[in-house]
Amino acid sequence: MNHVLVIDDDHVLVDLLRDFLVTEGFIVEAAYDYDSGLASALNADHQLVVLDVMLPGGSGLELLKTVRVSSKVPIILLSAVGETADRIIGLQIGADDYLVKPVAPRELAARIHAILRRTRDTPTDGGEIKVGDVSLSASRRVGVCAETPVELTAVEFNVLECLLRNAGSIVTRETLAERALGRQLAPFDRSVDVHVHNLRKKISAIPDGRIKTIRGAGYMYASPLEDGE
Repeated sequence: MNHVLVIDDDHVLVDLLRDFLVTEGFIVEAAYDYDSGLASALNADHQLVVLDVMLPGGSGLELLKTVRVSSKVPIILLSAVGETADRIIGLQIGADDYLVKPVAPRELAARIHAILRRTRDTPTDGGEIKVGDVSLSASRRVGVCAETPVELTAVEFNVLECLLRNAGSIVTRETLAERALGRQLAPFDRSVDVHVHNLRKKISAIPDGRIKTIRGAGYMYASPLEDGE
């Protein structure tokens, strides 16, 4: 079964989410403050973590940053309506997706299913995807750039995989959201853009070098002949 950790100090919300997620086939563990949440999040038994931005004893964003040092576990961030900056920062430091409070249990479950499905799905060809000096192992879900391993979150891997498989062609933001996040892109949703920004920092010394922005259309991974690096 899928083990999910929910870190939030709102006991009523946690109980509501737990009751619903159990019916969806999940085993749910809860933590209600920074210290216990961090200790639990570093436990490799969880397949996914749901993390609130505001926690007693510390920031959820700092917890996220600490977890990302040693773990690729998918993390969905919860934030209040007015915390747009926190959501963007959360994505920049390693969150896979976010939801705005108040959280609908059905929507959270759908997000969890989508991320886990795309984390575990292995393409039918199952082999290595290689464009220039960047390669991904679809079966092992690891990336290499210029013979150096690249640490990728679950969603970053999915975004890069989609771009590499379509190298030289434009991939719309909507397509990237569906392929990487398993959901439609909402208005003013910058999730895809932040994940692309993160990838650029990890695989390109030149901004917009390998992954080009096609204004009004989406993104394109440059073919080796186009890549000026």
